[in-house]
Amino acid sequence: YHHHIGLNTWESRDGSPPPKGTTGLYHFAISYPTRAALADALRRLMQANVSLDGASDHGVSEALYLHDPDENGIELYCDRPRESWPRDREGNIAMFTRRLDLQNLLNELET
Repeated sequence: YHHHIGLNTWESRDGSPPPKGTTGLYHFAISYPTRAALADALRRLMQANVSLDGASDHGVSEALYLHDPDENGIELYCDRPRESWPRDREGNIAMFTRRLDLQNLLNELET
């Protein structure tokens, strides 16, 4: 079971992507309901030889980053349970960006 997602590019047919740092779509994000579902998406991307642009642990979520053939950025992510989100001394959410351990994510499929 899967979905097909299409972005309408009719208005920019045969156009070139905007230069980096200019106005336009940076990326869109797709939320996965569980860490195992995100791990399954990673496994399928690897099987299809799709290159990742990055993979990050943000403390509150784990995310995979890639581009579609038209260079639109895509983020695939899963939120961690709220009770595990990192917080500072005042109780504010303390997000960060660290390298995501992809093998650890894939290990989710073995449980």
